[in-house]
Amino acid sequence: MARKSYIPASDEKFLVWAKKLFECAFANATVWKVSSPATTVNNLVSDFEAKLQKAKDPNRGKVDVLQKNEARATLEKECRTYVQAFLARNPYVTNADRETMGLTIYDVTPSTVQPPTVPVEGDIHFPAAGLVEVKNIRATGILVDKKSGYGVRIYYGILGVPDEGDKFRLTKPPKTGDDLPHSVFTRQKKYRFDFTGESGRQLFLCLRFENSKGQVGPWGKILQAYIP
Repeated sequence: MARKSYIPASDEKFLVWAKKLFECAFANATVWKVSSPATTVNNLVSDFEAKLQKAKDPNRGKVDVLQKNEARATLEKECRTYVQAFLARNPYVTNADRETMGLTIYDVTPSTVQPPTVPVEGDIHFPAAGLVEVKNIRATGILVDKKSGYGVRIYYGILGVPDEGDKFRLTKPPKTGDDLPHSVFTRQKKYRFDFTGESGRQLFLCLRFENSKGQVGPWGKILQAYIP
């Protein structure tokens, strides 16, 4: 059975959800020990809301619907990026918080699946300017249970001076994955990052397995590259 997305399919419900998500994030960032969303997200929300209203007008045209869809895609990407980077598996975000924001509520029942015991690695590719893809994600040893359903969390950071838009930018190269400020979770064999606007900056990544309870395996090697 396909896993239900935490993002509402309906445009109207998605708008309400996005507003609540960022309202909570702005109010609780300090408690959750994460960076507040960029202030520009308010503009993305307003832009989508305005274009949604135009697309609902009986006299709407194809351009209005197209612009609404584009505005939603931009806002949805911002929402997913923030959730995956700062909220998913964050121990300071309670299940009550998750329920308020309409996010996945994790089961706290002890898992019968053993924590991962081997490192994971991947290969870096550059599909286009600003894009970095981690491909061929694989275990470096033998997994105890191949049917365990382990996913992979990819930790990453970009070298540079922290600013209001990214307070968690790396100020020096990491020694271990613990030094990397952002992360995303995937169950796929590859993952593509869009770092448009960051060309020429040095990127660091590190991967490790994670089971359905958030239990993690050992770190893989630190990967580094310059964003094309």
